[in-house]
Amino acid sequence: MNDEEKWNSGNAPQNDRDTERFGEPPRYEHYNMHQIYVNETGHEPERKKRKKKSRGKKLASTISLAVVFGLVAGVVFQGVSFLADRYVFTTTDETEPQIETAGLAVSASSDDAAPEGTDSSENGTADAAQSVSAQTGSVSDVAKAAMPTVVAITSVSIQEIPNYFRAFGFGYGDTQQYSSEGSGSGIIVGENDDELLIATNNHVVDGATTLSVCFAGSDVVNAEAETVDMSSESDGDVNVEDAVSAKIKGTDEKNDLAVVAVQKSDIPEDTLSQIKIAQLGDSDSVEVGEQVVAIGNALGYGQSVTSGWISALNRSISTSDGTTSDGLIQTDTAINPGNSGGALLNMQGEVIGINSAKYADSAVEGMGYAIPISKAQPILEDLMNRQTRDKVEDDSKAAYLGITSADLSMEAIQMYDMPEGAFVIRVDKDSAADEAGIQKGDIIVSFDGQTVSGREDLENKLAYYEAGESVDVIVSRADNGEYVQKTIYVTLGNRSDYTG
Repeated sequence: MNDEEKWNSGNAPQNDRDTERFGEPPRYEHYNMHQIYVNETGHEPERKKRKKKSRGKKLASTISLAVVFGLVAGVVFQGVSFLADRYVFTTTDETEPQIETAGLAVSASSDDAAPEGTDSSENGTADAAQSVSAQTGSVSDVAKAAMPTVVAITSVSIQEIPNYFRAFGFGYGDTQQYSSEGSGSGIIVGENDDELLIATNNHVVDGATTLSVCFAGSDVVNAEAETVDMSSESDGDVNVEDAVSAKIKGTDEKNDLAVVAVQKSDIPEDTLSQIKIAQLGDSDSVEVGEQVVAIGNALGYGQSVTSGWISALNRSISTSDGTTSDGLIQTDTAINPGNSGGALLNMQGEVIGINSAKYADSAVEGMGYAIPISKAQPILEDLMNRQTRDKVEDDSKAAYLGITSADLSMEAIQMYDMPEGAFVIRVDKDSAADEAGIQKGDIIVSFDGQTVSGREDLENKLAYYEAGESVDVIVSRADNGEYVQKTIYVTLGNRSDYTG
């Protein structure tokens, strides 16, 4: 029995006390959880469908920013752009902020008072110049400030598989539909004119046909049930009583990051008035031993708060799904399934990491991992500025690249110094790829500005494009023993022309 079979058979070290435990390789798992439902065979209990709740138009209040400038000794002081870049994600659109940014409210202690004999007016200027990040609060202060920035995400993936048991009298039709539900978390990191933008993990939304977001104060458990109920009978729109429909704006599988978008017009006015955009900290400055707070949708029950410490920095792990991550923050903060995509915060209420994985072993406690926000920020900014797309369900419009690809093994990547991506093993004659110049042996590393980690990742990204669209595809091609990147402009073909 190989290692994989051992894990899946229930004979993992945590289930077998007679095993030499520490001879086994580390086993890491993501924080989200998944449950399987069969919705075509009648095994899933019927649940009462809830009526969609109409959403009133949001009456946005515009926050005007006053920029004070003056000439002081011939020097112009500029600081506004720095603060905006640090604390609020913005898209390339010049959009005035409509949603308040979260801030830590801490009562001043007697130690913070001005020294005796000091003019309060003089001291006030210095106090006003202090950044919010200079304030340190309690766990409850941090939780109160950050909770309006963290959301619960429910994903549902509906798949059709062949009905192999029909010959034996089980089931109906040639295929059966299976619904897989996942629970995770997200962080509100920005907005544009029409959308609220939420950062999360790629594995939270990967393969989802339906996504919903539940905001602070909502009934998360009920929202998840509603989303599952609606998913099989909707086109992705699941604006129900306790949840708002969301769409994937962009993903980066390699770094396990994603951004989802919610239409502001779908968010009830009372909810919109409560939510806030997260403050982002500097994860490069964190130190081992610092206290931190984690907030996320633990076990799908809604927001929960735990606290702990930074245990280590720059950790590397490989999860059970084959994903390798490095440069992670290790924390002993209690994290549970459903926390994936949630916030890891410092005691100034700033996001310093996105919770992503944990060491999954009953003999191990307090080993969770988060993606540093300083690493994630440029990736998220790029994803936020992408066009929000829907999956193309109409085969007559679906795009076709015209290749057969495969995943590269880690051994091959290391042995031959190959880049990670989708390895092209065949190019269909007269296809879009063939006409553009993509060749057998090329490694597709980027598709329309999005990093490609492998075959499945490329297929998932292609599913959002229509035939006739033109995209930039970056390939790595072997040249005298070295791989050289080449950008190829491709006009996508029509899948129906090749699949009949």
